[in-house]
Amino acid sequence: MKQYTVALIGAGSRGQGYANRMAELPEKYRVVAVAEPILSRREAVRKRHGIAPEMCFSSWEELLAIPKIADLALICTMDEMHFAPAMRAIELGYDLLLEKPLSQTPEECAALAVAAKEKNVKVLVCHVLRYTPFFRKIRTLVAEGVIGKVQSVIHVEAVGNVHQSHSYVRGNWHSEKETTPMLLAKSCHDLDILQWILDKPCRKVQSFGSLSHFRSEDAPAGAPVRCIDGGCPSEETCPYNCKKLYLDDKENNWFRGAATRGFAEGEKPTDEEVLAALKGTDYGLCVYHANNDVVDHQVVNMEFDGGITVSFTMNAFNRGGRYIRLFGTKGEMWAYAADDAVQIYTFEDRVTRSVPVREADESINGGHGGGDDGIVRELYDYLGDDYQGFSAADVEISAKNHLIGFAAEEARHCGNVTDVNEYFARYGLKND
Repeated sequence: MKQYTVALIGAGSRGQGYANRMAELPEKYRVVAVAEPILSRREAVRKRHGIAPEMCFSSWEELLAIPKIADLALICTMDEMHFAPAMRAIELGYDLLLEKPLSQTPEECAALAVAAKEKNVKVLVCHVLRYTPFFRKIRTLVAEGVIGKVQSVIHVEAVGNVHQSHSYVRGNWHSEKETTPMLLAKSCHDLDILQWILDKPCRKVQSFGSLSHFRSEDAPAGAPVRCIDGGCPSEETCPYNCKKLYLDDKENNWFRGAATRGFAEGEKPTDEEVLAALKGTDYGLCVYHANNDVVDHQVVNMEFDGGITVSFTMNAFNRGGRYIRLFGTKGEMWAYAADDAVQIYTFEDRVTRSVPVREADESINGGHGGGDDGIVRELYDYLGDDYQGFSAADVEISAKNHLIGFAAEEARHCGNVTDVNEYFARYGLKND
């Protein structure tokens, strides 16, 4: 059995998560290098994987300035830092596991697909929902024709009100101007899943959406710019009070860790470090006085080959989760991602059946409903010479599915229906 050597570029939660899963499969992977600017993270990876000190770098530029040192580069930098290291790694001949979104512009997404093809390297994009038991079961059932030919789909990404406040109001993806539209940052997963399930090209796209609530106009009268300043009339009842979410809740290491990046020295931030972050970063801002501009609700209407219509909704005003309903010529199928079953109603017998999502030995632990574990395992097969799976999101199909999102954003801003064939052609891609 071949063991692939791995260079980790970006040792945040995503990067370390994938690398640690690889360490649980030592016959398949060995992490031999790391590039990460934050010393504590770099050291954590070095110790966890037994990496030689000379193979630890403070930047991706340093690692990729030397000749190729591993079979595979795992790129988990921030969104705005995906393109440059990916292109350089492709140039050096690395195969890649590349975090989504591919890049922040359609030009760069297309360029990555072209470069990988020209260099003949394999680039697997982290559309982890493809590897969850939930979505694999839905795709399998659709492919088997249990509801006949799909005619229409309704899909909902319920972002969750607090998740919205953390990531898209206060957090890294709060600004379309600085990063990427929320549709790409959050829901390129969903656009990819819809195309994957239907296994047909999207032909037309239309979109509506806006930022309507997390704005200064909706702030309680007298609310301070920072929650920590006190004096807010809604302090006790506001679900977005950053003191409650980040300081008082000691168990939410995701929130506390994100807020204290650059402040915290250890793996678990102290209250002092959290307090410093709330006083000095966007995580301490009132959600109605933040400098955010991304949408808090959006709908995307799509037409796929064969006249299949799809309505995708993403919004913040919910508890969180994903829902899907598919309508076919022989029946309908619906499911909530948190459940362990898919419901199927068939016209012929007028019976509703519950189909288990998972096999007896399948797990949904480990992030994204089992998708994080699933992609690491699928990656090994994908890198081989005779890949037989159906889940791998290679860079070409990922780039096309990203461009559906960019086309939807063009439609939203221009108030039109965008022809996806024509949109792809602008960037040198064929919609087939």
